[in-house]
Amino acid sequence: MTETIEMPAFDAASSISHVVAQSAANSQQVALDQTLQDTENASAAKASSSAKKAKAEALRKAEAARAEAKKRAADRERAARDAARTTLTSAKSATKAPKSSTAASGSVATVINFLKAQVGDAYVMGATGPNSWDCSSLVRAAFRQVNIELPRVSQDQSRAGVEVGTSNLKVGDILYWGAKGNAYHTGVYIGDGKYLDAANSRKGVVIQDLSGYPATGAVRVL
Repeated sequence: MTETIEMPAFDAASSISHVVAQSAANSQQVALDQTLQDTENASAAKASSSAKKAKAEALRKAEAARAEAKKRAADRERAARDAARTTLTSAKSATKAPKSSTAASGSVATVINFLKAQVGDAYVMGATGPNSWDCSSLVRAAFRQVNIELPRVSQDQSRAGVEVGTSNLKVGDILYWGAKGNAYHTGVYIGDGKYLDAANSRKGVVIQDLSGYPATGAVRVL
């Protein structure tokens, strides 16, 4: 007698459905993982951007604070110079005496005191005060304190008054650099081998040693 064994029925449709379902699940998991990664990346980028903005704002505030401190210091210095000028103006004599030797001595002191009150001011080409000057405008303003009207530019100032050269200088003499009548710079001799001038944009108004930058010539108007 022969025994017949029945083989299990193979359901192809069910197997395919299972594979499709498993594949879909895998795809959903990959998509979910990618979404989570994208979210993490976006959060990290946002945090980094916020940190950069915070740093930039802190730097901006620090720079603003430094600028404000610098401005306040400049305002204090300017106020001190203005106070010195006010004192000098109040002290000037209203008497316009003839230019005797005694009057000239007093006039020289007035010119020098005015010049020294401007030390620390800025040099600006074409400026005429009160807080910035070029070389010739400073010289002109100083001699205006004693009612002497000088030409505006260095070339003409080098032709003013009497030529005295540089070996017989007196306090108050106008120094010039370059050829007479074609000078490119002027200053005023203040004694002890020194002169005062609006030097350049780097130095501003300063007192300097004449030996370091010898003048070409000098003229005397007082």
